[in-house]
Amino acid sequence: MDVKSTAKTLRIPPRKARLVLDIIRGKNVEEAAAILKFTPNYAAGVIGKILKSAIANATNNHELNAEKLYVKACYADEGVVLKRYMPRAKGRADEIMKRTSHITVVVAEKE
Repeated sequence: MDVKSTAKTLRIPPRKARLVLDIIRGKNVEEAAAILKFTPNYAAGVIGKILKSAIANATNNHELNAEKLYVKACYADEGVVLKRYMPRAKGRADEIMKRTSHITVVVAEKE
C-alpha cells in the first residue's frame, strides 16, 4: 500500500528540491531521514518534515510497520510563481521569478 504526504506552495524552487529528492529515492525511511538530517541544504529540512509526516500517516492511519517502509517515490512539482520587479538603468525593469514547489513523498512497505 502506498501512503503519501504532500506540502504545497513551499518557497523553494523545484529544481533545488529535486537535487535532494534524488538522493533519498528508493532508500529505507530510517536511512533517508539520516541523510536528510545531515544534508546542509534548506530543502533537506523541509523534505525531512514531509518524510516524517508520510511515516506517521503510514503507521497511524494504515497500520503499516515503520521498520519495513521505504521511499517509493518522491517528486517536486512546480507551484505558483511570485513575480517581482527590480529597477534597472534607463527606466527599465527586470522580472524576478520567485518559484514555489509542491513536494510529495510516497512511502510503501517492502514485501
